[in-house]
Amino acid sequence: MEGMSEIDFEKLAEIELRKDEAENADLEGSQLSFAAVSNGDAEISPTHPYYDVARHNILHLVGDDNLGRKVIAFSCCRLPPSHQLNHRRLLEYLKYALDQYVENDYTVVYFHYGLNSKNKPSLSWLQSAYKEFDRKYKKNLKALYIVHPTNFIKIIWNIFKPLISHKFGKKVIYLNYLSDLRDHLKYDQLKIPQEVIRHDENLRTKQKKKPLTAVKIPPPRPPLPTQQFGVSLQYLKAKNKGELIPPVMKHTVSYLKRKGLKAEGLFRRSASIQSIKEIQKLYNQGVESSLRVMNCREIVHGLPEQNYAVLKFLICFLHMVSQESIFNKMTGSNLACVFGLNLIWSPKGTPSFSTLVPINIFIGLLIDFYPTIFSSRSVPGEQLP
Repeated sequence: MEGMSEIDFEKLAEIELRKDEAENADLEGSQLSFAAVSNGDAEISPTHPYYDVARHNILHLVGDDNLGRKVIAFSCCRLPPSHQLNHRRLLEYLKYALDQYVENDYTVVYFHYGLNSKNKPSLSWLQSAYKEFDRKYKKNLKALYIVHPTNFIKIIWNIFKPLISHKFGKKVIYLNYLSDLRDHLKYDQLKIPQEVIRHDENLRTKQKKKPLTAVKIPPPRPPLPTQQFGVSLQYLKAKNKGELIPPVMKHTVSYLKRKGLKAEGLFRRSASIQSIKEIQKLYNQGVESSLRVMNCREIVHGLPEQNYAVLKFLICFLHMVSQESIFNKMTGSNLACVFGLNLIWSPKGTPSFSTLVPINIFIGLLIDFYPTIFSSRSVPGEQLP
């Protein structure tokens, strides 16, 4: 797309939006129309400083995500035709509304359905909007979920890619269906426009008509004896000698009693998702997990040079894959299920189920803790993915 002017991009975006309109009209059996405000939406007082924009309920607070962060939704189907909305006022209103939440961690859900050639803002407006949403707004934005993305989104992404930092880019998560939101948010709290719900149902109906293709799914991994997350309270009680309070709760409360009772803003800010995942992983693998990692490092460091180089190259790549598990659904554990038996095999033939579990645990540790296990030994002419 090098060499294209802003006018060319504008035309390309217009073409893609018209394709979306035609496809949606085919899905729904009728021409698109602009949505009226639903009865379930909050009433906006005429004295609101941005009443002319706010009355459309384009932006609304819809509860919390799974980590307790406020969720703000932007619904494109609520955008009126461009000649009925001052887009400069829209930008000012968005900043005014977000100012109530940006001091703490927050999440945005962008419902793309409903954006069309008649209500879309210009590319120059989008560029000025991105610039005006400075670090104050971007710093505490922890995730931007784009629901029902189309080729139009890909074009916009290519236009803005030179401006967007890698760190911010990792916050953008694409979701093809509304049900995918359940993995991240308290779905029942969401006030999803009926137009978006109907569109989602139409997409699913269309998907069901497509011929099914066989997909290889990694075999389910049974919970570890030390598993603390993703299991029932009854499981934890049975594995912890009848204790009613889960160990992670005991440890956390004990620590906060000693260290955190006088901390300003306690619980106001949530930790990064990556930190939470690492802590969950450590608990799930037992309190001796750090010792396991050290043992893993000793084992792989004892390999011959070429074996070590090949293993390091592969595990480095698998670690990269696992870092994008929110998109590809392949965590270190899932990857270990696929690669475990390909990397370690028994000279006595097919391994039993009892040996399969520790093999997968070992490979999972190599993937999850790649920086710790492999960073201290390099090889001549080393190449990493």
